[in-house]
Amino acid sequence: WSEYGTNKKITKADSPVFAVYNYDVTHESSMWKRDKEPLMVNPNNLQVPPIFPNDSIVRHSLAVNYSNLIEMDNRVGKLINELKKEGLYDDSYIFFYSDHGGPFPRHKRAIYETGTKVPFFVKLPKGIKENVDTSQFLSFIDFAPTVLSIAGVELPSFLQGKAFLGKYKDESNRKYLFTASDRFDEQPDRIRAVKNKRYKYIRNYNLNNSHALPVSYRTQMHLMRHLNKLNDLNALSPKQKLWYKFPKSREEFYDLENDPFELNNLIGDENYSKILNNLRNQLNMWMEEVNDLGHISEKELSKFLTN
Repeated sequence: WSEYGTNKKITKADSPVFAVYNYDVTHESSMWKRDKEPLMVNPNNLQVPPIFPNDSIVRHSLAVNYSNLIEMDNRVGKLINELKKEGLYDDSYIFFYSDHGGPFPRHKRAIYETGTKVPFFVKLPKGIKENVDTSQFLSFIDFAPTVLSIAGVELPSFLQGKAFLGKYKDESNRKYLFTASDRFDEQPDRIRAVKNKRYKYIRNYNLNNSHALPVSYRTQMHLMRHLNKLNDLNALSPKQKLWYKFPKSREEFYDLENDPFELNNLIGDENYSKILNNLRNQLNMWMEEVNDLGHISEKELSKFLTN
């Protein structure tokens, strides 16, 4: 169920109910669809991250996003109130999460933390207690096994993820978290990455692409057109221009503790060679384990999958 995809009223059921609500008010498209709507925050009170220039256009875009978040919060509140009204709230597990980082350039469709790190929390039913390590690495591939585990369903062996709640909860903690991309809308771009608690290693395969892929859908955003114009005029700072770097580096390596926006590539620093080589090896082993098919063209892969 999407926010507007059903007119069904939430009511007490004889058997358990599973539903997903997608709030599109915070979708990337709302950055231009709601650009002229009254702002709910003062743009001058916002902190501009170092990946963007500190100007009125950027501040307005940030304020649009915060306003959209406030509206989304209001809509979620209405759903929560409906659950309470129908007597379902206390018995419900509620998962709240976004499908990627923010809606901005270098957020959505980015392998950087701004694109891959998402908000996430779980509301447990009343009386249910779970001992959960909130600092552990979790991934979207964990959602399916966790929902099955909550329902008491034994987990199929083909699932890659782990259950972090329920009957079949996996108590182990990941040391590494892997991320991958092969296509952003109409633009293919193979990238693989691995991180531990502090460091992140990125491997780029299509060096003739910059990270700032010319995704046509995104150019509807005023902020994207603004950044492109500043880049063409060579008016971005060296750190802000990194996203546009062409050709991009084969490898990137970042200290997330001291460089959360991944702006200082440490790939050539010998002080980190041991950590870097370990992450390289971890990524290689993971790609072999999951039978990574990113090296096969989409045309050939489609033939393989249909045969």
